[in-house]
Amino acid sequence: MNPATRGVTGVVLAGGLGRRMGGVDKGLQDLDGRPMVAWVIERLGPQVDQLIVNANQNQQAYGVFGHAVVGDRVPGFAGPLAGLHAGLSVADHPLVVTAPCDSPFLPSDLVARLRDGLERAGAQLAVARTFDQSHPVFSLVRREVIDDLAAFLEGGGRKIDSWYAGLDTVEVGFDDEAEAFSNINTPEELARHTRR
Repeated sequence: MNPATRGVTGVVLAGGLGRRMGGVDKGLQDLDGRPMVAWVIERLGPQVDQLIVNANQNQQAYGVFGHAVVGDRVPGFAGPLAGLHAGLSVADHPLVVTAPCDSPFLPSDLVARLRDGLERAGAQLAVARTFDQSHPVFSLVRREVIDDLAAFLEGGGRKIDSWYAGLDTVEVGFDDEAEAFSNINTPEELARHTRR
């Protein structure tokens, strides 16, 4: 086991409504013969000790991939933070990394680099950044932030960057892998990335 992955739970965020994809479950949409989430699991799985899928619909379909499937504990499809909260609630490990189900090209060294940044800075949360854009759904957090996150959600907060602005946060540059953060939100983007 790579030391960089030891003690890390991965959470694949697949809890959304897929509005821009036409109201279908994004993670289950076909990309080159496999559901998009399968590509994400294939890339994230080797980087973590435990993998969880956060899904609020089609949980049986997500369960086929052999990992625990957990729904949001916050009602109303509250977004990626609710998915992180669900993952933190059941994670077996002190560090939790998130990646969305619609980013099938994510970096194979995502966890190692985020962890290096987190530990060097002594931070509570490390978030990926490419050039001047941060990618809050690609972050590594200490499980101990769960109470802070629960309070933020209970207060009606939903925006990830608004939440982590109150934490000790470090941004980790991935300028050399910017393409790896491409995500697929619409049928047009799905068609464009097929056979990429």
